[in-house]
Amino acid sequence: MRIGGRLWVGTFAMAIALVLGLVAAPGRTLGQEKRGQDKQGQDNQHVVSLDELDKDAARPARARQANEKAVRDLLSTDAGQEALKSAKVDYQQVDKAIGQLSDEDLAKVADRSRQAESDFAAGGLKSTLIIVIVLIVILIIVLSVVF
Repeated sequence: MRIGGRLWVGTFAMAIALVLGLVAAPGRTLGQEKRGQDKQGQDNQHVVSLDELDKDAARPARARQANEKAVRDLLSTDAGQEALKSAKVDYQQVDKAIGQLSDEDLAKVADRSRQAESDFAAGGLKSTLIIVIVLIVILIIVLSVVF
């Protein structure tokens, strides 16, 4: 009987442990689920919104497009076309070279192009001077592509 008694006590202890485990486990699980929901709620409250991230991601592409447009606008002026013709440079070649410039080089050329157009529109530059500037822009583009 003693062996049976020890066996019975061990079985009884296991049964109590099992019952306590079953009773206690759902409470922990609910608590964990609640903490998990709180954490998910915090995850949904980002410091930076997705719209802001999208705008930031698109900003370099928009800047590049604006820079390319500035250079192309200068080259498409009458003075620009005359400069291309006098330099015996095909606009298609220059247009292709613009697309191959690094963002940094393109930004520099675009700044010079905007400045030249601004000065010309304000009457600060004569027609021959804008042709020289356009030739310089073409030279920068060609050198950037070659090197």
